[in-house]
Amino acid sequence: MGQLDGKVAIVVGGGSGIGKGIAKSLADEGCAVVIAGRTPARLQAAAAALGANGAQVVPIPADAADEAQVKALFAQTMARFGRLEILVNASGAFDSGPIEELSLEAWNNVMAANVTGPFLCTREAFRIMKASGGGRIINIGSISAQRTRDQMVAYTASKCAIWGLTMSTALEGRPYGIAASCLHPGNVMVERRAGVTEVMMATEEIGRTVLLMVTLPPQTTILEAVIMPITQPYIGRG
Repeated sequence: MGQLDGKVAIVVGGGSGIGKGIAKSLADEGCAVVIAGRTPARLQAAAAALGANGAQVVPIPADAADEAQVKALFAQTMARFGRLEILVNASGAFDSGPIEELSLEAWNNVMAANVTGPFLCTREAFRIMKASGGGRIINIGSISAQRTRDQMVAYTASKCAIWGLTMSTALEGRPYGIAASCLHPGNVMVERRAGVTEVMMATEEIGRTVLLMVTLPPQTTILEAVIMPITQPYIGRG
């Protein structure tokens, strides 16, 4: 038996990268997992790979920054499973540069994927979880929310906003058994980093950390956590 038998999760951004690693960790423990994202072919491939050993992984294409598509995502999930215990907001965009050169289009693209999407998904999940007696919402932040790097204004601002969203969700969810957590990863080996020589974590390591967060006793939460390679510059990186 798995630790999450009978539970249902939505992993936004579950078709690749960190989201896919998280979806695998949840599915391996018996959770039915809906993976959402903007690229249907990628979602289908991920669902086939993650479900190869009998895990229940359902792909539902959705742009998390589109209100109507988010509503449809949650409605389809409830129509199929009738419940939702876990939401993981793992989608994201990275586009930065010098402040004086950054376009409004680039800024809006990052904010839509990294802030608006998680808000819309959190709002829908909160409504379901409030009515059903609780649940867990996990937001994937970044160490950039705490130790920014040069020329990363849009990404850093978006990840600071995710921490604010997490705190507000945790506060408002407290009376209803809804726990919100923010996980700040350091360097993770995702598709866009192929060929990078720095020490990187595997996406499954992020997945195992999320699994820890969602399998705590219901009266316990990890509000915020940082996970990174031991050798990665963080303390003192400025």
